[in-house]
Amino acid sequence: MDFNLSDEQQAIQSLARDFVNGEIIPQARKYDEEEKFPIEIMDQLRVCGLFNLAIPESYGGPGIDKISHALIVEELARGCAGITTSVEANSLSSYPLLVGGDEDLKKEYLNRLTIDGMYASFALTEPQAGSDVNGLSTTARRVGNEYVLNGEKCFITNASHANFFVVLAKQHHHDGSTHFTAFVVDRELEGVAIGKKEKKMGIRASDTASVIFNDVRVPLKNRIGGEGEGFTIFMKSLSHARPMVGAQSLGIARGAYEEALHYSKERKQFNKPIATFQSIQFMLADMAMNIEAARLLVHKAVFLLQEGRPSITSASYAKCFAADTAVKVATDAVQIFGGYGYIREYPVEKYYRDAKIMQIYEGTNQIQRVVIAKEILS
Repeated sequence: MDFNLSDEQQAIQSLARDFVNGEIIPQARKYDEEEKFPIEIMDQLRVCGLFNLAIPESYGGPGIDKISHALIVEELARGCAGITTSVEANSLSSYPLLVGGDEDLKKEYLNRLTIDGMYASFALTEPQAGSDVNGLSTTARRVGNEYVLNGEKCFITNASHANFFVVLAKQHHHDGSTHFTAFVVDRELEGVAIGKKEKKMGIRASDTASVIFNDVRVPLKNRIGGEGEGFTIFMKSLSHARPMVGAQSLGIARGAYEEALHYSKERKQFNKPIATFQSIQFMLADMAMNIEAARLLVHKAVFLLQEGRPSITSASYAKCFAADTAVKVATDAVQIFGGYGYIREYPVEKYYRDAKIMQIYEGTNQIQRVVIAKEILS
């Protein structure tokens, strides 16, 4: 085990940190207030090589290692979790292709993301099926060399801007059995419609909307993997993605902690900084300790990914603990700010709002605990 970052990793971390300080933090409040998709920021991130982070160099991506990916996500989320969510939607959408797609499919659609500057969405959740994937009602019916898709996906990140969607659908067979198959669905296909943009509590700079499929005819070549392999492909994809949600949570927690630390040294009560009071010191100490613990869990999970040994348990440890840490740290940061922490002029209320979704998307923290319990009891 080596806890030191390489020179290259430190350089990548520094690049991301400088970009966040110079370009994201000064504009994060504006994008949050306007609930505006940050196209200008996205374009700048592409130029800097801080986009499409999961895609190998052979498909036009940056080809970075998983630790570097996590370092970038942490820095971006320290600046704005909404912008980070939009960035990582492309990474999340690329995982099923990388895990299960054939070479032609990977070349065509990954190059669209990297070379053509397109956006993609990972379409799994439905109005009546979130944690219960078996409850999905979107269907795919084979008709010759095509599949006909019908159904609705909800809470889809980047949906209004996506050029294609990575979709999981259920297939029904004459014998009564069902299985899941994954597809790439182009936005311009007839029958694809985008619902209204959701108004959210946090991560407002990201676009979230529903996607409706009405007799959409998808060519056979756009199937990811074989029939019945979709569930496995999507679950493997989430094992790659969940540690990065942990890294995002880590960035939120670190941002809130750094703001609270600075404020506690400046804010005076009873003629001395509130940082001199033990009650505040203990809160800050717990923040720092849990952030460090979360970082170790995240880095272990991404290290295992890098080694080609993805661990469902480690991914759930990282996502769950880091998300819980983000919520607790952001809550305590608001408390340290007192009444000012509740005012939108100050940054900690945004960290507070953004943190909550970390416990919900890409598998709720309750589901992470179900996964962990299943693994340790098996």
